[in-house]
Amino acid sequence: MWGGAVKKDALEAIAASYDYGVTSIDTAPIYGQGRSEEIVGKALRSLPRDKVQILTKFGMRWDEKKGTLDFKSTDNAGHPIDIYRYAGKESVIKECEDSLRRLGTDYIDLYQLHWPDLTTPISETMEALTQLLKDGKIRAAGVCNYSAAQMVEAEESINLASNQVPYSMVERSIEEELIPYCYNNNKSIIAYSPLQRGLLTGKIRPDHKFAPGDHRPTTPFFKPENIQRVNMFLDRLKPLARLKGALLSQLVIRWTIEQPGITIALVGARNREQAIQNAKAAYIDLSQDEIEMIDNEVEQLQLADYEFTV
Repeated sequence: MWGGAVKKDALEAIAASYDYGVTSIDTAPIYGQGRSEEIVGKALRSLPRDKVQILTKFGMRWDEKKGTLDFKSTDNAGHPIDIYRYAGKESVIKECEDSLRRLGTDYIDLYQLHWPDLTTPISETMEALTQLLKDGKIRAAGVCNYSAAQMVEAEESINLASNQVPYSMVERSIEEELIPYCYNNNKSIIAYSPLQRGLLTGKIRPDHKFAPGDHRPTTPFFKPENIQRVNMFLDRLKPLARLKGALLSQLVIRWTIEQPGITIALVGARNREQAIQNAKAAYIDLSQDEIEMIDNEVEQLQLADYEFTV
């Protein structure tokens, strides 16, 4: 969906990330129908397990036709497959066992529901997570893409650690309800796509040629007009990036971490070089005045054919 990846590069990216201070590695069974977890598991063998937090997910099945059909994809051999959202109790238990095997570990640090499953009561899914916590198979339970209201309902059955949701300079929908809820209830927010899948690096031009199968050009963010608007916005941040001796992408990641309620900026890397660049964002110091300057620029950024409420 993002143009493919190379196993050797992925392993080197994980190793380099750890060397530069990154200890949380996020994956999921649905990424390559298990291949991503297997790669993370192989990388784990050369890392101290007690120093690394493994974050994986459940609730997206390609081997069971239960729940809600989410999207159509292809398997690793190129054959068409259907992907279902399903988080029934027995399914969750089975998925956890499969993930533990692929990861080559006896516990998962944070086990996250990948997407809400509207066909299964939230209490049933949380009951499965409670059982996994009791059995020591997972250390903490989380969700992804949950609303504040869904988190409140889940909290009737379990103490959630986190919610993994999209958040970036151009996608700030969670600022209205979710961030205040998590901030006030001591829940972590793991922000995914803080670079908006590469858009906020400044490296993508309006005439960019995406690889076959790359789904980004089908989204409003990657319309040529919006790429141009974002690049003009990033141009206004370049003086500050130069002052800090940083890349634009590093400045964007650092700004994301500085936002109230954001615990982790979850950034992907195709190779060792990108992993090191991402990790070094943690070492940039931004003053309150500098953060407010960036905030003001972000507030003025308007994209065509896309609206969010803040």
